Amino acid sequence: MTGTPEDTVLHRFESGVSWITLNRPEAMNAVNQDLRERVIGLLAEASADPDVRVVVITGTGKGFCSGADLRPAPGAPAPATPAERVVGDVARMIRLGAQRLITAVLDCEKPVIAAVNGTTAGLGAHLALACDLVIAAEPARFIEVFVRRGLVPDAGGAYLLPRLIGPQKAKELMFFGDAVPAAEAERLGLVNKVVPAEALEETAREWAERLAQGPTRALALTKQLVNASLDSDRATALAAEATAQELNMSTADANEGVAAFVERRTPKYRGR
Repeated sequence: MTGTPEDTVLHRFESGVSWITLNRPEAMNAVNQDLRERVIGLLAEASADPDVRVVVITGTGKGFCSGADLRPAPGAPAPATPAERVVGDVARMIRLGAQRLITAVLDCEKPVIAAVNGTTAGLGAHLALACDLVIAAEPARFIEVFVRRGLVPDAGGAYLLPRLIGPQKAKELMFFGDAVPAAEAERLGLVNKVVPAEALEETAREWAERLAQGPTRALALTKQLVNASLDSDRATALAAEATAQELNMSTADANEGVAAFVERRTPKYRGR
């Protein structure tokens, strides 16, 4: 695809929702450097902007994301051969590339919804699974494609999958690399909801706008607590919970929520 780096990702903001659309349909939205950096930047902007209350990530065309783009960009130097590589090069590439993208989703201070419109594989599957909520169109499929290429899973897959479905099932998906249909992904717990393809955007919008009306800082702190919980012992988790409560009680939304309860009215949250 020719054009500017911004062409690889479409972006719009409406009703408190930051819509991030992967836009390389000719490559099934495979992640290249421009796309990756644009998404990371938009997620950072969402965290910092109080007007952004929620993020939706989706894709154009038939696929959500086919993974990392392994083809060299036009005019780029040929990749190093195994004999030319220096120990540490590959680890650095993964750390600064795929892992940064997944971490940007996990650490975004706003809820992130994946609206999976089609096949998603490898890094693309992990991008979806790193999101807080996953809505999938009926034709969508999730593929741990790495074994098909003789590769080890990256982009946090061996961290994310066992926490979602347990180690035994995670190994099955990663060892065989079979495509998991959307309905099966929902049954396993990889997906929150499966909808007809024509209903995907509307469902994502309904969920996003509902979250956008919520207490944004409380949601951010809840996200942090849940994400950290599986790596924490009980004492650490309870200490983090108490700290989150302390922080949240200083927000306008917490005061509004308590006041609305006492006054028996619907709260009006402003995300602050």
